Amino acid sequence: MTKSASSSPFISLQVPEFRNFLAGKFLVTLSFVMQSTVVFWQIDNITHDAFFVGLIGFAELVPNVAVSLFSGLVVDSFPRKKIIFLSLSGLTFSSFLLLLFTLPSFQWVIQEYWVYPIYSVIFFSGICRGFLSPSIAAFQTQLVAKEIFPNAATWSGVAWQGSAVLGPMLGGLLTGFNGVQTAYLADFCIMLFSLFLLLLVPSKPVPEKQGEKESIWKSLGTGWKFVFGHQLILGAISLDLFAVLFGGAVALIPTFSREVLGMGPEYYGILRSAPAIGAVLCALFIAVKPPKTNSGIILLSSVFGFGLCMIVFALSKNFYLSCAALIVSGSFDMVSVVIRHTIVQMYTPEHMRGRVSAVNNIFIGSSNELGAFESGATAKAFGLVPSVVIGGTLTLLTVGIVTAIAPRLRKMDLKDITV
Repeated sequence: MTKSASSSPFISLQVPEFRNFLAGKFLVTLSFVMQSTVVFWQIDNITHDAFFVGLIGFAELVPNVAVSLFSGLVVDSFPRKKIIFLSLSGLTFSSFLLLLFTLPSFQWVIQEYWVYPIYSVIFFSGICRGFLSPSIAAFQTQLVAKEIFPNAATWSGVAWQGSAVLGPMLGGLLTGFNGVQTAYLADFCIMLFSLFLLLLVPSKPVPEKQGEKESIWKSLGTGWKFVFGHQLILGAISLDLFAVLFGGAVALIPTFSREVLGMGPEYYGILRSAPAIGAVLCALFIAVKPPKTNSGIILLSSVFGFGLCMIVFALSKNFYLSCAALIVSGSFDMVSVVIRHTIVQMYTPEHMRGRVSAVNNIFIGSSNELGAFESGATAKAFGLVPSVVIGGTLTLLTVGIVTAIAPRLRKMDLKDITV
């Protein structure tokens, strides 16, 4: 591959297998985000309590982390496409159950058992996602050449954030105008179609293991040992973990929409989409001009900017200012995502991608799901607005600490690690 070809912003999209994979991944994420939007609104509407909204994250976090402790070894030992198929089948069943609970003949489930059946479905989804996330991340690297990993990561981010724009909008609009039943029906159909698209991508062989044969327990710990022994990877994913854990306010957007801004589900859907709008715009820019120089400084600065945006969002009482703060936060977050994914992909050996992706999934899952629980708990303890201000401030402190203790990350340039 020539230098001019490999530097094309569309080089990874010229690979047919990757294009089909990306389309399926786009729809999977669209279904995830749409379902999450509706579930958050449904729980908030039933309970009127931010703590129970945040509890959604905890219901998914526990099984996701528990499964991820060994799912990476499974992903490195069995065909990844089969794992993706089984995981998506389970998630499709979860979408069907959420739809079922809204049907007239089954509404008694929620009436009699309150929100706990919904938490049960989310718990089961967490198990499936614990296998799906590392298998998709590892499978993606088998579809493109290593020298175009950064470009593939960028377009993967575009697909993810594009679905994160449409998902909340669709979920919010369908819920606002037609009710949660219609929204869950659309979610179920999208998940079915994504399953079909990913089945069209050819299967790939299980990567050969390097070195001497390891015991199961030693192999399970290899991914953790590799991550914790690598300052760049550990610094990047730790930064993401604590930034989103403290600064993320996605779980509280329905409560902010209802209590602070006085808006309905239609406007909630727009607010929920706002970070992804900024992320998509930023990703398109990154695809043309990737952050290869001063990458470490750019990464740290973007997370710092993310924390500032969360503080502005918390203090805002104007819909347009709140929306703008979330859009800019999404732009900063996209920079962090692309750089982190590039670091993980470029430094991880092929035969360890499942295990390292599983460790990464634990960090990222912890930041998102535990962050949702933390948001609900702190909102209950300190109040809605103060909890997000405190979280944004802690994000700023996290950037300062990582900057001081991870000099390799601070001085990193992606151009130095790109093949």
